[in-house]
Amino acid sequence: MTESDTAPTIFDLPEGCVTDILLIMSPRDAFIAASISKALNLAADSDAVWERFLPPDYHEIIARAVSPVVFYSKKQLYHRLSESYIILDRGYLVS
Repeated sequence: MTESDTAPTIFDLPEGCVTDILLIMSPRDAFIAASISKALNLAADSDAVWERFLPPDYHEIIARAVSPVVFYSKKQLYHRLSESYIILDRGYLVS
């Protein structure tokens, strides 16, 4: 390697590889990674990454919500589910 050559970095990887790396991170780490660069931000905003962080039954949770749960991305849904209360089943306690 000569002085004019530079070592490869994470930014040289295809977006799919970067997404795969983000998939093994925690939601907090993925959010932090998104602030590092535009390339990481694009990958960290993908629905594939944020769907992994959602509960497996998130479709059922949304369907049982009293008020409509409006979201435009899986990242936004993740934040809605984790940062606010969603009343289910017309507000009745069910067992």
